Amino acid sequence: MDLAEYSSYDAKGLAELVKKREVTPSELAQTALRAIETIDPKLNSVIEIYDDRIDGLNEAELGTGPFRGVPFLIKDMFGHEQGRRIEFGSRLCKDMVVEHSTYLADNFKASGLNILGRSHAPEYSMAATTETAMYGNCSNPWKEGYSAGGSSGGAQAAVTAGIVPMAHGSDIGGSIRIPASWCGGVGLKASRGRISLGPVVDEAGFGYSSNLVQAKSVRDVALALDCVSQPMPGDPFVIPKPDQDYATLLDRAPEPLRVGIVLDELTGVTVDPEVAAAVHHVGRVLADMGHKVEIGHADMGGPEVLGATTDMFFFGFDDRLEGFAQRARREIGPDTLEPTILSLYEYSKTITAKQFLKTWSDLNVARRKLSQFWTDFDIWLSPTTARVAEPWGKFGLSLEGVAAETVAERIYREPVQFTIPHNIMGTPAVSLPLAMHSTGLPIGIQLAAAPALDHTVLQLAAQLEKAIPGADRKPSIHVDGTIG
Repeated sequence: MDLAEYSSYDAKGLAELVKKREVTPSELAQTALRAIETIDPKLNSVIEIYDDRIDGLNEAELGTGPFRGVPFLIKDMFGHEQGRRIEFGSRLCKDMVVEHSTYLADNFKASGLNILGRSHAPEYSMAATTETAMYGNCSNPWKEGYSAGGSSGGAQAAVTAGIVPMAHGSDIGGSIRIPASWCGGVGLKASRGRISLGPVVDEAGFGYSSNLVQAKSVRDVALALDCVSQPMPGDPFVIPKPDQDYATLLDRAPEPLRVGIVLDELTGVTVDPEVAAAVHHVGRVLADMGHKVEIGHADMGGPEVLGATTDMFFFGFDDRLEGFAQRARREIGPDTLEPTILSLYEYSKTITAKQFLKTWSDLNVARRKLSQFWTDFDIWLSPTTARVAEPWGKFGLSLEGVAAETVAERIYREPVQFTIPHNIMGTPAVSLPLAMHSTGLPIGIQLAAAPALDHTVLQLAAQLEKAIPGADRKPSIHVDGTIG
């Protein structure tokens, strides 16, 4: 199989070829390796290759699920297998080995995915760009030297460039959707509690974090959600699921929905006019489908809410890093942590229990304010990000003058304006590549629905994917050499 043919399929498409015995998992693994060797020197999206899953692949050990034999990357953050390296993009954790496999990794493997390496991610996934002191910068496939987003930037860059058809992503404030938006992919943050984080963690990021995939098609996302949304015994919450599989429900159009267009400057960031125009265009397409589309409004209390999320996310961060330092036998300092993370480590020591509880209360107020939206609308339609990707050097963790007291304003406020509301509410939200900017960069459009209605979001996403096709668009950095 040549790279052009390989990269033309999504994950389900490749799995169907394996099922029909037109290609073997070993051949796909070798093709993925060739793709990495061909294009990743320009991207820097893959930081480790598992030789035993390529040259040494034992096909009999692959799971028998619907993605059997499909090449896949795991993010350098969570979801790993026991005995593999996990470094969190940090020099402090260099060569650290996973002590316990996650239920997520078990489910990925059971689905048949061939996890053949790690994707690049920023230090502790705490940036909306994938630029690290440890591994360098990951490039956007559409424009070299531009951000691929974060924190799942390496994953989405690899998917968009055709290295793998699907890869692991995680999202605590937009980390699946921002890379999908900036690289032109499909990324769903599922409902809070939809995907288990067991066995070691109850709710990562105090419930804000979710794991799933970076993809190139809605059907891959739906099928992946079917594979990993199985509750684990001992999970603290189990939320309702539809009667049928998500992949099956894609073929059923939703009933007419009330769609609210949200362009409010929730954190004070002006929306690019071309991005706003793309949202309005999608609104008109939805109206033509029979949905009721109006201008909606959302309120989460202003940009100061980001300060509250900082206090919540970094409460106990010092204990976590000190545990890593002990395991790695390294000292915490400027040689092992990037400047902003080091500042946040020091700041985390000062966050009191009283301060944390106030933060929890403030975010409850923000959630209640935001959720008023669902009294008037079924669907939130907005940009995924207010602006398209920008050059390296704007949102990284080693920027001069970015410390704990300025991190929310300097590197979080702009990228997360439309994504973090759905982490706060626990609502399912998907980014779709439905438009292109005059700069030659993708524009991500975000759809969201009330908690537990993941299937509604996916059904509407599937409708739009057919109505506004863009799967044939290829970036300038792509394994088949095509320049879009």
